[in-house]
Amino acid sequence: MGKFTLRCAGCSARHDAWNRGCDKDGGLLRTEYQQKCLIPAPYPGIWKFIDWLPVDGIISSFTGGPIAYRSEGLARELGLKDLWIAFNGYWPERGAVLRTCSFKDLEAPPTVRRLMEQGGRDILVVSSAGNTARAFAHLSRLTGYPLVLVIPSAARDRLWLTPGDGSTEQIFLVSVEGDYSDAIALGELLAGQAHFVPEGGARNIARRDGMGTVMLESVLEMGSLPDRYFQAIGSGTGGISAWEASMRLIEDGRFGSRLPTLHLAQNLPCAPIYNAVHGGSYDERCPHGMYDAVLFNRRPPFDVPGGVADALEATHGSVVGMTNEEADKASRLFEEKEGVDIMPAAAVAVAALIKAEAEGQVGTDERILLNITGGGERLLRKTYSLDRLSTDISVERNEQGEGMLMDQIKEKLLEVRMA
Repeated sequence: MGKFTLRCAGCSARHDAWNRGCDKDGGLLRTEYQQKCLIPAPYPGIWKFIDWLPVDGIISSFTGGPIAYRSEGLARELGLKDLWIAFNGYWPERGAVLRTCSFKDLEAPPTVRRLMEQGGRDILVVSSAGNTARAFAHLSRLTGYPLVLVIPSAARDRLWLTPGDGSTEQIFLVSVEGDYSDAIALGELLAGQAHFVPEGGARNIARRDGMGTVMLESVLEMGSLPDRYFQAIGSGTGGISAWEASMRLIEDGRFGSRLPTLHLAQNLPCAPIYNAVHGGSYDERCPHGMYDAVLFNRRPPFDVPGGVADALEATHGSVVGMTNEEADKASRLFEEKEGVDIMPAAAVAVAALIKAEAEGQVGTDERILLNITGGGERLLRKTYSLDRLSTDISVERNEQGEGMLMDQIKEKLLEVRMA
């Protein structure tokens, strides 16, 4: 694949296009594309950015992507003259048609396409607290690509899909009686077996560059990089993606020369990245009681080369912690002023922007980009009667019975893999 090379964000060593990490310092690998200018291709949604995605072709059945627009209602409420909204969800009136209502829809298509181009049919293993699982399930239905989803039991209600997109026979759903970390541990165990492949998390370049299209689309609409960027984070991979996309845009030379300041938000008191920056520890009961459990990750890529800490340092960024009450108030304000419902994680980002404005951290004339990472679910439910994925097997925390589990997965999916 000659359109890009991979370079370690830490030691700068070059790597093969299919490598997943640097064996010298453990740093994240970053794509360096031959095309240095942002030139949209004649494809829909995220595929217009194919020059800056680590794939050679598209998935034609997936046409969604991020949208961006200049805020009026929320901007007026906060006294901000140049506030822009990147909306990732379902809002047909604005041209937003992500069918799982989350910007995780931007991660799955390039990841699956990259696996398809790699030439194998290894079964993809994805651990998720809900939104990512839904996005990859949607792509599996569109493409028939075999998939194992490993989710904490509390996330089962999040596993819905719009009807009519294809079969779910090639999807195996494992529910873990534990939290996201337990799901990750089991997913890593499964992905280490023959005929299986891990999604990769923060180390997945297709995932990061897919999320980076939020910044690309927004800059096309704004005409320049923003001064400040607000997003709620769990692992922090979305913040890393915004940073990496901004560096490419600076290299282009037409959109500004200064990195946007990252304002990343977590949900108190379950905020490992906030604790890593400010000190303290999170409640041992986490993620119980969170406004949105998808924002909790016990093992974020914080201090790895190219990780969240480096992104914050490079952008003079910050991490803020927001309470459930602040997020709930922000959610209601956003819907009132902008006219669409948003997911709880996105409300945490809105709360962070409200707090920053109230404390004088943002200038009224600054160009601000607010990433609404999910929204429009109520609109979607008015249009579609949703299908729910059924659980194939439930396993207990630390009693995963991997032998029996592997046998059941193989029985269902190996025939799909060989098709």
